[in-house]
Amino acid sequence: MIRFEHVTKRFSDEDVSVEDINLSIHAGEFVSVVGHSGAGKTTLIRLLMGELKPSEGNIWFDDFDVDAIKRSQVPTYRRRIGVVFQDFRLLPKKTAFENVAFAMEAAGKSDDEIVSDVPHALELVGLSHKARAFPHEMSGGERQRLAIARAIINQPEVILADEPTGNLDPKSTFEIVEILKKINDLGTTVVLTTHNKGIIDALGKRVITLEHGKIIKDDKHGLHSMR
Repeated sequence: MIRFEHVTKRFSDEDVSVEDINLSIHAGEFVSVVGHSGAGKTTLIRLLMGELKPSEGNIWFDDFDVDAIKRSQVPTYRRRIGVVFQDFRLLPKKTAFENVAFAMEAAGKSDDEIVSDVPHALELVGLSHKARAFPHEMSGGERQRLAIARAIINQPEVILADEPTGNLDPKSTFEIVEILKKINDLGTTVVLTTHNKGIIDALGKRVITLEHGKIIKDDKHGLHSMR
């Protein structure tokens, strides 16, 4: 489904963020990408989103060459991918319902589809009771759950979760991981970046370890994979 073929991204001669990455992720997998700050995790996510172009190599999404993407194709391509960020990136003046609905509106969905689908997404992440709440009225964990609802509402093939628990307490972290597992169980591919060893141990799924921009480990079951 996703293939990185000899991908290098350098921002300057001295600043090589990822180097010679070869990686395949199959449909339906749950893959964690781990490593210390500066290891290249976020660069990998931004390359897959098409936000950055590789300095060398190719990135494939099915038979789609991400590096060759035209500006006009970006919105269509990104609808295949849902993204969850550490800082939530919610619309502060819109309610929970409206934040999720906005993603559907941007994708050209009808009012009937919005009224039908948004409550289901909020229910999946345990926020039915917060539909009319604004982000500032919600806890950090609730805001991240809302961000996940927004990311899945258009039924993407892949969820990219970039350090989604970085600002959360242990209880909220566990809740977010459980929701991502549930989404994966429903058939969506999940790529999670994290530096939290507890998450990796709890998941017991595939873990790719980055160090100084290079893959140094690719473990099928991630227990005890981080040093």
